[in-house]
Amino acid sequence: MTKPLVFTGNRFDRAAQHRADAKWMAEKQKQPSTRYLPLHNLKALINVPDGPSIDWRGYADVKEFIEAGATLIFLGIADFACHFAIDVSDIENPKQPPNSDWGKFIDVRSISAQLRPGEAGALAQARSMISWHDNHQFCAVCGNQTVLKESGYSRKCSNDACGASHFPRTDPVAIMMVTKGDKCLMGRGHNFPKGQYSCLAGFIEPGETIEQGVRREVFEETAIKTGDVTYHSSQPWPYPSSLMIGCFTEALNEEIVLDPVELEDARWFSREEVRELLRKAGTLESPRASPPLAIAHQLALAWLNEG
Repeated sequence: MTKPLVFTGNRFDRAAQHRADAKWMAEKQKQPSTRYLPLHNLKALINVPDGPSIDWRGYADVKEFIEAGATLIFLGIADFACHFAIDVSDIENPKQPPNSDWGKFIDVRSISAQLRPGEAGALAQARSMISWHDNHQFCAVCGNQTVLKESGYSRKCSNDACGASHFPRTDPVAIMMVTKGDKCLMGRGHNFPKGQYSCLAGFIEPGETIEQGVRREVFEETAIKTGDVTYHSSQPWPYPSSLMIGCFTEALNEEIVLDPVELEDARWFSREEVRELLRKAGTLESPRASPPLAIAHQLALAWLNEG
């Protein structure tokens, strides 16, 4: 059985029908079975010696933060227990949490690939939601402060004359393996780690289909025209809240004209060269592919396997 992409294993029943039920939520928060995922400046609490795994905490551990008005997000129900994410960034020194048995706050990107799929999926949901609340404290319509509603799934303007509601967003990103016969097109952005190559990618713009976004991005960055577009898979990417839509597309021409603003380099790679790129992924060798946690790595692997 193929291991799911990192961040795609979320198994929560999100129970959206209960989000606006304040009484139900208040009761569930205090139940002994309820679990909390603390995040400090978007770093998740991880139990390192026993896994690693998420260091889920009980109500008593986070009660002071809830009573102080910390951002609290209902993630959903799993194993007959409610799960929440809570922002504990008010802890002055994250290396000295309230209780000595707490784990360590670790960057989600660095630890996610080592977690079980369900836990990595929980991190994607929690990090994206907390980040959205951090960045939407004020109403985009009138500028007044907003308040958290629906157990974290909306914010409402505090100005009664406005009352605008705001909802978490997910930004769609097309990421594509461009192929022509036995070679594929890969590139590297200016901010990539040295020597790392990946599939081309870009945000899908308003009014575009996925197919149009794929063709536009490839042409803008490399002047390569493409034909049919086929969907492969998708991956939540919580930096801050994107959905990577993995596709394959066939190139209609070969000459690359690089957009130097978008890319530092782009080139055609043979199957054997891509095999070497994947072998070097996760190392400091050059050139190499993106690490296995990225959908770009999996698209390249799928192209090799299909070939």
